[in-house]
Amino acid sequence: MQQKNIGILTSGGDAPGMNACIRAITRTAIQNKMHVFGYLNGYEGLIHHHFIKLDSRAVGNIIHRGGTILKSSRSPQFATLEGRKLAYQSLIKNEIAALIVIGGDGTMKGAVEFSNEYSDITIIGIPGTIDNDLFGTDYTIGYDSAVQTAVELIDKLRDTANALGRLFFVEVMGRDVGSIALAAGLAAGAEDILIPEIKTDLNELSNKLRACKHKESFIVVVAEGDDAGGALEIAAKFKQMHPEYDIKTLILGHLLRGGNPTANDRILASRLGVSAIDAMLNGKKNCVVGLKNNEIIYTPLNLCQKHFLTLNKEWNHLIQLLSN
Repeated sequence: MQQKNIGILTSGGDAPGMNACIRAITRTAIQNKMHVFGYLNGYEGLIHHHFIKLDSRAVGNIIHRGGTILKSSRSPQFATLEGRKLAYQSLIKNEIAALIVIGGDGTMKGAVEFSNEYSDITIIGIPGTIDNDLFGTDYTIGYDSAVQTAVELIDKLRDTANALGRLFFVEVMGRDVGSIALAAGLAAGAEDILIPEIKTDLNELSNKLRACKHKESFIVVVAEGDDAGGALEIAAKFKQMHPEYDIKTLILGHLLRGGNPTANDRILASRLGVSAIDAMLNGKKNCVVGLKNNEIIYTPLNLCQKHFLTLNKEWNHLIQLLSN
């Protein structure tokens, strides 16, 4: 089959900027005489042959919208041989020889298995996850927006913390990687940042807050996967150590996935979407489009796995220096 028809899907957790990416893919494909099939609810839509045909009008006025017009899901059925066979049959039925998948680590793992079994289908991956935890790109779609949302919410919280002299433990998403917590904590001027990459010592935290006793309030940003626990668990432990503190917790959770994408995410999503079509036109297959040092790169699909945060000396220095 020639790549006259292409499929797109968004899978796993949604991320602001996915719609901008769908828009870029669709309009670039149409300019190159392709027909675009948008599969609904991720791999589930592929399995059950649920799709919509996308044209320029269908992707109009969506660049600023969060979420994904194609919807998303996690698909246990796609993890089975039978599920992937049904997905393949769905593509063949629509004479689709190329599929673009937008998502995170789980999405890419599913794409690798599918490509190994059905080598006649070209797969291009685009990293879309707020966690910024995929190998092959400096930034994933949605990360910048999630950090911006976290900073805005922490800024608002600071007003209340100052007014009442409180210590807030604020939990952000980051089960395995502390990228959001690190960036949001630094940008919001948090008194400390607790992430999975650095072992948490509550005695050390206690000493740090004592050193900040001149401050009107204290905010500690916690990644949900921190080794000492999430915000609720850490706050309970700290309250036992320091009953004199007025301690509150705030879990931002899925708020970080919502809202309009930032300008950076809209631009990143547009660049990656256009480059995905360019990759197809240039004969590339089974790769992930990413951005390194502000340049588009292509990484083999099987290498695009979860990437853990590496803290350099500068970031460590910033955390220690600016929290006092």
